[in-house]
Parts: sequence; C-alpha cells; structure tokens
Amino acid sequence: MNISIILASYDSGHFHGGCGQGPDALISGGLAEALKLAGHDVDVNDIGKVVEDEQEREIGTGFAVCNAVSGEVRIALDKKRFPIVLAGNCLTSAGAVAGAGADAIIWADQHGDLNTPETSTTGFLDGMALATVLGLCWRPMASQIPGFKPVDPSRCVLVNARDLDDAERELLKALPIIRTECPDWKSAAQRLKADGAKRVHMHVDLDVHDPEKLQANRYTTPGGPAPEQVRTAMCGLAGPLSVAGLTISAYDPAFDPKGDVPPLVGELVVDLLATLEGK
Repeated sequence: MNISIILASYDSGHFHGGCGQGPDALISGGLAEALKLAGHDVDVNDIGKVVEDEQEREIGTGFAVCNAVSGEVRIALDKKRFPIVLAGNCLTSAGAVAGAGADAIIWADQHGDLNTPETSTTGFLDGMALATVLGLCWRPMASQIPGFKPVDPSRCVLVNARDLDDAERELLKALPIIRTECPDWKSAAQRLKADGAKRVHMHVDLDVHDPEKLQANRYTTPGGPAPEQVRTAMCGLAGPLSVAGLTISAYDPAFDPKGDVPPLVGELVVDLLATLEGK
C-alpha cells in the first residue's frame, strides 16, 4: 500500500512541546521502517510551523494545524496514498476528517473529548476535540477548515472512554453516539455499516491504553485495554468498513523513557494496514 505519514507536531499551540514531540519520536522510533519492512511504500511529510508568532493563541494555532493537515490529507488521497496523521493534539483529527471527506469516525480515547466552551471546567481545547468533529462547538472556526463537514453523532463510535466529566455523561445520554469497549467491536462496526458510513476516519489517542501496559502521556487513568486488545478492536472495526485515514495522537516521549511506545504503534499500524489490504 502507498502510505503518506503526515506530522503535525503541536501540543496546545506549542510547536514541538509536550505531545508535540510525539510525531518525531514515533518516526525516530522506527514507525516508517516498520511499514516499509511490511512491504508498504512510505513517504513522510511534515506540516512544519504553521504560525510564526510565538504568542499565537492556542485556539488559533490549533485550527491552523487542522487547516494544514486537511490540505496534506487531500494531497495524499489525490496521489492514491493512505493518510496517517501523527499529531500531538486530538483536535487535529478535525483536519484529517475534513481532508478525507469522512462521514463517520471511530474515536478510541480514554476521554470523551465531548466538552464544549459552555461545559468545560478547564478550558482545555483538546477536551473539545470530538465535540468539534461532531459540530457541537467551535463551528465558525471548524467551518474554515477546507472540506470540513461535521460528522453526524449517529456515525461516531467512541471506544473505551472511561474518564468522563459529568457534562459529557449527560451528553452521551442525549446523543446517538455508539459506545463500545474493545472486546465488543463487532456490534459497533455493524451499526456503522448499517447506517451507510462510506468513509470512516479512525482516531487513536494513545492514552486509551492501560497505562500499566503502555503509558503515552501524563493524562492517563487506571484501567483500559492492553495494546493487543486495541489492535484487535481497531482491525476488527476496520474489517467491514471503508477506512479513509488514521490519526494517532497524544504521545509524549517524556513519559516513555524506555521507548516502549513506538514499536507497539508500529504493530498496530502494520496490522491495521494488513486488514485494509486483505479486504
């Protein structure tokens, strides 16, 4: 398969800070080489620095990253290459969704990312990432991302979200979001397929994992699936569906001193691509 890896090295508006170091660390940890060894043609593109003003606000920078990623994803697809976005922030998936014209999303994350400016108690923009993709907040900003159309909540699968705010729990009661745990992926995939999803974007925040098995960043909470369970679920979900792209986010190498995460991400991506090729 022809692959384009797109690096978006920002975390909360900071270039190469925190989880913004993750994309480069995954590449230096052997991700591209693992894909090449599996027989894929791989090119790596970096969106670079999208704003020059170091005082640029997090919100403006976050959406500038989305704009740049949307363009890179569209270029990849035009070249018949499968786009894999390595991002510091979850919000970046809004750009990947826009570039791919995705009409459904699989969101694997220990958090719901379903807060809005009205419900957030912290103002953390990434805690509003999925809400933005679903058109629940930041609508004027999201509408400026080239190609962006909000995903209908009925075409959203939320995988293993275990750390939810009260407002997110209430929202999940009101919206037709499909919730699932890793072992129960079959019914979620069937529901997306039955609903007519044609272009699915897959988003994996690496803190979805059990931190005892894989710690990706400082935001972890106990519990969650092991890496092999996440791989099985993502491949199972991808099997019957048309996956248009993948985002992997929120890896901070400062919390992975032994470098355990990149090889496990490599295994996840290699297995997922094998599933897509095997259909």
